[in-house]
Amino acid sequence: MRTFTTSLLALAFTVFFSSCSQDEELMPTEEATLEVAANLTVEEAFAQEVLAEVNAHRQSLGLTALQANTDSKAQASDHSKYMATKGQISHDNFFKRSDFLKSRGAGRVSENVAFGYRTAQEVVAAWIKSDSHREALEGNFTHSGISVVKNDKGTAFFTQIFITK
Repeated sequence: MRTFTTSLLALAFTVFFSSCSQDEELMPTEEATLEVAANLTVEEAFAQEVLAEVNAHRQSLGLTALQANTDSKAQASDHSKYMATKGQISHDNFFKRSDFLKSRGAGRVSENVAFGYRTAQEVVAAWIKSDSHREALEGNFTHSGISVVKNDKGTAFFTQIFITK
């Protein structure tokens, strides 16, 4: 019984601290709006570390590295700021991000989000442990945009958007 409870808590923790989305999945159609707080910190170096970790994982499997993409990076940045302001992870407005990126030449679009991790290794390890997140990380994507934004409490919010070009 103790193992079951521990496993259930671990599963709940994983789901709570990370989430992903693909444009093929059914997503809510309602739009969410929120003014972005002014006291957020964009962590560019942290985002680059996450991309390096993702690419190291992909290359360990014989997959090509993801190239940085400014359009998906801008969309990821806006969404990370939104989540940090709101104080929770979400895929709110995913279809707007996906449609915008498709209008700019993207084929498929997928998204992983997370919060609360302190290192690039931690967040990527959590995504790898989740089937749906790992599918995005290891998917047939060519480009990615990653954003890490910390709120006023120092909590990091992550958005990684994967696209094919």
